[in-house]
Amino acid sequence: MRWHDRRHFRDQTRSGITYSSNTLPSRSELLKLYDSVGWSAYTSDPERLLRSVLNSAHVVCARRAGMLVGMARVVSDFGTIVHLQDVLVDPGMQRRGIGAELVVRVLEPFADVRQTVLLTDAGPGLTAFYMSLGFSEAAPSAGATVRAFVR
Repeated sequence: MRWHDRRHFRDQTRSGITYSSNTLPSRSELLKLYDSVGWSAYTSDPERLLRSVLNSAHVVCARRAGMLVGMARVVSDFGTIVHLQDVLVDPGMQRRGIGAELVVRVLEPFADVRQTVLLTDAGPGLTAFYMSLGFSEAAPSAGATVRAFVR
């Protein structure tokens, strides 16, 4: 069994939302969730999306009444770095704490990893959201000693 095949916590329900560790959603659930947030770059190649999720280090899903309403996933070398890759919450379920809970739960097994990084769009509210979770924006104008590069 690979590290990322293990469940890192038992299913837990909070405010009517059940969170699960490495219990992967079906193909149709994934496509519906990614489409709901407008991430068509992912859904235009469903096989690549499935492969990416299956090869993630940790995936946490949020369900309400059995329906997938959110998901977060990370990739990692399991020692020095963890990359928060995707955090998605169905637009009809946003602003209820689901995204924050997903981030906390997906990163929990990586508490001793040296660097936690993420890249995100510059959409309104995202900076405040991630800063509320303890992230700092890495930008030369903010006096940071690191820069983020994306291709």
